[in-house]
Amino acid sequence: MRTRVIVVLLLLAAAWVPVARADRAEETPLRMSFALFPMQLGEWQGQRRPPFSEKVLAVLGLDDYLTRWYTRGTRGADLYIGYWKSQSQGDTIHSPQNCLPGAGWEPVSQRLLSFADPRNPAGEPLAVNRIVIQKGVQKQLVLYWYQSRGRVVGSEYWSKIYLVLDAARYNRTDAALVRVVVPFAGGAEGETAAEKEALDFVNAFMPQLGTFLPN
Repeated sequence: MRTRVIVVLLLLAAAWVPVARADRAEETPLRMSFALFPMQLGEWQGQRRPPFSEKVLAVLGLDDYLTRWYTRGTRGADLYIGYWKSQSQGDTIHSPQNCLPGAGWEPVSQRLLSFADPRNPAGEPLAVNRIVIQKGVQKQLVLYWYQSRGRVVGSEYWSKIYLVLDAARYNRTDAALVRVVVPFAGGAEGETAAEKEALDFVNAFMPQLGTFLPN
């Protein structure tokens, strides 16, 4: 199955050059700045993280971002959302799988995690990336996905495929990376508790994203 996806991806990538060079302005949907994203999300209270340095921003090439620490009682979750209004000029989303090892974090386990869509619980469930990472004795549970036009995608391959398809069909390459990190201690029990906290937090903030990430 993965081989088929890669083949399709390569074929679509071959069509990317004429699409990117098309003599037409890319559609830029209206959206609200992340500066207006709620600090209070249900029981979760946010705190601003220090802004990225100019060097980091130059590497990422994003157009808007949010980085905050939210707490509920004694537990906390780190939220990062990076938004690119166009990926046709060489600025593309960086996968956390490439960035985490560079920061000293090693993946311990990885799989897709499915759960009910907080925006439409009766609809199709969502599938996002679930990674456990470790640096020394520190452990963290990471959930992340790619979001564009209201579509939530966990697969790295399908995110690239949808990028090309949306460029060709809608003249849009805007997209976002959404990442949630929950630290935990201990073994399986601590990991299970971290997953529950992460999903509770996702349920609190995901319905808010429609205003900040265009459909």
